[in-house]
Amino acid sequence: MKLLHASDFHLDSPLTGLPPDKSARRRRELREVPARLAKLAGEEGVDLVLLSGDLLDGERVYPETVRGLAQALRDMAVPVFIAPGNHDYYHSKSPYALTAWPDNVHIFTQPGLEAVELPELRCVVHGCAFTAPHREDDPLSGFTAPDDGRLHLLCVHGEVGPAGSYGPIDPKSLEKSGAAYAALGHIHAGMSGRAGKTLWAYPGCPEGRGFDELGEKGVLIVSFGQPAQLAISSPDGPASAPIDLGEQSVAARFVPVCRRQYCIESVNVDSFTDSLPQGESPDLVRLLLAGESRFVPDLAALTAQAAPHFFHVELRDHTTLPQDLWARESEDTLTGLFLREMKARLEGAEDGEKDKLLLAARFGLAALEGGEDVRP
Repeated sequence: MKLLHASDFHLDSPLTGLPPDKSARRRRELREVPARLAKLAGEEGVDLVLLSGDLLDGERVYPETVRGLAQALRDMAVPVFIAPGNHDYYHSKSPYALTAWPDNVHIFTQPGLEAVELPELRCVVHGCAFTAPHREDDPLSGFTAPDDGRLHLLCVHGEVGPAGSYGPIDPKSLEKSGAAYAALGHIHAGMSGRAGKTLWAYPGCPEGRGFDELGEKGVLIVSFGQPAQLAISSPDGPASAPIDLGEQSVAARFVPVCRRQYCIESVNVDSFTDSLPQGESPDLVRLLLAGESRFVPDLAALTAQAAPHFFHVELRDHTTLPQDLWARESEDTLTGLFLREMKARLEGAEDGEKDKLLLAARFGLAALEGGEDVRP
């Protein structure tokens, strides 16, 4: 058997960090995710789909977004299970309750685990829902799947760990569950682990929405087969050892589906122009200017130069003052005293403070020398 596991679409996210035109375009691209997954489900020949919550970013979603999601789930033409998360939690006035969903879609509506049998697949899907923005109890507490020869799967939104505000799932609960696979949602980066014979995994989000969600994003195709045949794979690390479930083994294969990636790259200020790509990159990029510079780089001018080469670009100044300027710390002058003080503070500062201290050094030197040092 084969299934598609996805979560955390966050459809209709405001994406306020982008200019209005690009924010609108990205929202449209996010709305295309369900249709792209329906196509992937057909290409992969999956038998069912598990969606582990936060498909919607909140209650305020556009009607066309919900209609598009419903149509895509209908097009999947296999059983689809949704476990609402903390952003799209289930309640009487939520889109999950007010929308006419296709017959192949089952939405979990209660915080307690519900079992849905799929006799044609010799499979049982166990899932639950967030019914409020927070949940501090373990959704798997006390659960153990019966040893009845059927494949038992979990579809749950939550965070693996002993405590938390978003459905904390104790690893011991995963181990005691006896499930073959736990399809989890909430964490936006791909992640997986093993608890006893249970393989649990987060696919991450299918599209990044900010510079805290870097790199390639996608979904998982999970396969069940003979022992010692398959293993978990991830874009961020090597495959793990196959997981033996006795009669069956389980593996999750990462499939990228994102239109664009968020990237952070370091660029030397002296070779800035040469580092720009040919043509236009589809990605959203933050360039960190590195190297030494006596003057504050003109970020506005450099951003304008880089803009035609990326869907979206922003710059951060991480340059440092030239070493020869620090050599003036030995002078018996106010400038020397200032540089000694600033250098001492820099040496004892944490990474988060160094940028501010370097900025203070630039302004201070400009003021002492009667110049102007304007930081955009």
